[in-house]
Amino acid sequence: MGKLIWHELSRYISLTASVYAVWASFWGFFFRKFFWDFIGGILRSPGGLQPSPKFALFINVIVKYPIVQIGTMALGFTIIALEYPIPILKGTAIFRSVALRVVLLIMQAAGTVLFYRGTNAALWSLIAAMVYIRSLTLRERMEEAIKHKGQAGQA
Repeated sequence: MGKLIWHELSRYISLTASVYAVWASFWGFFFRKFFWDFIGGILRSPGGLQPSPKFALFINVIVKYPIVQIGTMALGFTIIALEYPIPILKGTAIFRSVALRVVLLIMQAAGTVLFYRGTNAALWSLIAAMVYIRSLTLRERMEEAIKHKGQAGQA
């Protein structure tokens, strides 16, 4: 039986989660909903569930102005560019840094969990971050990146 390469598995999960986050952000522009509005909301007969006034900040940055969706889309494109690597990033320290990928995935999960369309992307981003952490604990190395260290366009 072969040995599971954890950082490759996490790379594929991360690519899938980031593409999903970009797609969810796109749909979040058109169908804006703060996911956690049911906590402390008021149920009214005509009008349904009204969010609590405590969540006015989140309603502003998600529903009125899609700031969270824009940030999540930008972060998703950044992670896709890092994972799929664009030629500019190949062979750089940013491309080889697994810790940076973990931090970016956790930030992506924190952003996507706020709006309704991004909850699956948040879940898969956290799974990818956990698998990357597992690869760090096993001290896996990205052989292709290490072999071409310092040679731009080769890693």
